[in-house]
Amino acid sequence: MTVRIAPLAAAAPDRVEALLDAAFGADRRGRTAYRLREGLSPLPALSFAAFDDAALVGVLQSWPVALDDAPLVLVGPVAVLPDVQQGGIGRTMMDALIAAAGPQPMTMIGDPEYYGRFFGFSADATGEWALPGPVERRRLLAKHAAHLTRTGRLHAFAPETLSA
Repeated sequence: MTVRIAPLAAAAPDRVEALLDAAFGADRRGRTAYRLREGLSPLPALSFAAFDDAALVGVLQSWPVALDDAPLVLVGPVAVLPDVQQGGIGRTMMDALIAAAGPQPMTMIGDPEYYGRFFGFSADATGEWALPGPVERRRLLAKHAAHLTRTGRLHAFAPETLSA
């Protein structure tokens, strides 16, 4: 398999939704991360699609959020079709994101062992962040967030305030 990473806009929206359903289930929309980004559009410069020839095999979306008034990039979902998982596609998309985002503060809900080990995310700064729903605290991660307050409300934010 030869995977090509492209801007998310290269993928048809219905194919993106089908891939997300396959990776996370049709009930995914009730999760806290979906509530957090409700009404937003993904950040074009920080959202990617992975293709094997013409077939969409992976998606990484990033969203404009803020901790009180401090802008952050919400990373996720990072999704790969179940039959090609464990092949490095998610990692390749994350590498593209990390390169494109530079030192921007980022947050995500994800596996701390994986995202910490390979990409430098941790839950050190996020323990008192309020979200619009439940979250397993050890999975609320951040990167480049040492300067942010340890308490505050994470919420949707105007994308023009985030560089990319």
